[in-house]
Amino acid sequence: MNDKRTFPFQTALNASTLFPFKLSVPEQVRVAAEAGFAGIELWVSDLDAYVAEGGTLPALRAVAADAGIAVVNAIAFFPWADADATTREHGLAQAEREMRMLAELGCVAVAAPPFGNVARVSLTSMAQHFAHLAALARAIGVEPYLEFWGRAQTLSRLSEALYVAMESGLPDAKLLLDPFHMYTGGSELASLAYLNGANIGIVHVNDYPAAPAREQISDAERVFPGEGVAPTHALAGLLHRAGYHGYLSLELFIETYQNQTALEVARRGLAAMQTAYTVEG
Repeated sequence: MNDKRTFPFQTALNASTLFPFKLSVPEQVRVAAEAGFAGIELWVSDLDAYVAEGGTLPALRAVAADAGIAVVNAIAFFPWADADATTREHGLAQAEREMRMLAELGCVAVAAPPFGNVARVSLTSMAQHFAHLAALARAIGVEPYLEFWGRAQTLSRLSEALYVAMESGLPDAKLLLDPFHMYTGGSELASLAYLNGANIGIVHVNDYPAAPAREQISDAERVFPGEGVAPTHALAGLLHRAGYHGYLSLELFIETYQNQTALEVARRGLAAMQTAYTVEG
């Protein structure tokens, strides 16, 4: 019987997957490229350390260009929606500094999760704050990807992220999706049917085991795509039907890979992702 399944997405590696190896940022880039990924997501904290140790953004941009890999997004933590106005103002100043750094690097996007004190922030207020962040980011040349966290006290579900995006007044707001956060926050997979591919910035991919239970499971217990109980094939099909053909980025927080090398882990992750996220041709 002919296999008519195809892989219609682009591939990226979130640098968190390589954290146990304590690589420098240039090493993260080179490993991702050698493994065969088309893109990489870097962490701003790693970029800050790289610059503090004497590295330069033009040099890192050249490393990525030479390796033939794109810096497709960055993971940052600035309190853009904090309940406290002063904290929020400082958060936007931090965001501006970090996004200017990303623009110099050639990174086109930054994650915007509900970081900070957001427990009493209404979704309507959060939408206004996101619109402010987006205006700042786009003036710099970076796109903020609205991210929901399953454990967040506000913005924990896909439905909430959709509301914030719609109420922001931005017709082209983009979301960051993650099956782990959909699981821990109780988002319904069917909700993805409301999304258009043009409104998805990037998709973090991972899997999770049946135990521990959803209420107790932690980031460190994420597993490679296809090795857990996540409805991965259904998710891939919904993304495809939505018209999304962008990056799937492998984001794991496994604490040790035993005797595997960074390159072996990256190659294993790429193969797992390309197998688990196939769709009917």
